[in-house]
Amino acid sequence: MQAQPLIAVSNVEAASRWYQKTLGLKSGHGGNDYEQLLHDGRMVLQLHRWDAHHHPHIGNPELRPYGNGALLWFWTDDFDDAVERASAAGATVLEGPKENSNAQHRELWLRDPEGYVVVLAGPYGDVGM
Repeated sequence: MQAQPLIAVSNVEAASRWYQKTLGLKSGHGGNDYEQLLHDGRMVLQLHRWDAHHHPHIGNPELRPYGNGALLWFWTDDFDDAVERASAAGATVLEGPKENSNAQHRELWLRDPEGYVVVLAGPYGDVGM
C-alpha cells in the first residue's frame, strides 16, 4: 500500500507550480481541474479543484483552515537542499528549520498558498539526542 494524498485547491495550476518550485516535485498530469505530482516517478500528491467533477465528499472551500489538523508531511534525504529550495521559492515559513529531538531529525514547517500546512523533514537520526 502507498499513500497518495489528495488536497482540494482553488487553482490547480498555481498550486502545482508552488509544489514543483518549493518541493522539487514534477507534474505527472497537469490541467485546470486535477494534477498528479511526482517524486522519482512516483505520485506523492494529488491536487483537485474544489468545484470540479462534483465530488460530494471533497470538503467545503468556505471552511478554514484547510486540512483541519492533517499535515502534508514530506521526508527528504537532503534536508539542507529542501530548505534552500523553499527559501528560494519564497515559501511562507511557520517554524524552523528546527531540530525535533523526539524523532532526532530536522524539520521545516511551511504554509502553502492555499493554507495547508506542509512539513519537510530530514532523515530520522540525522541529529543527535
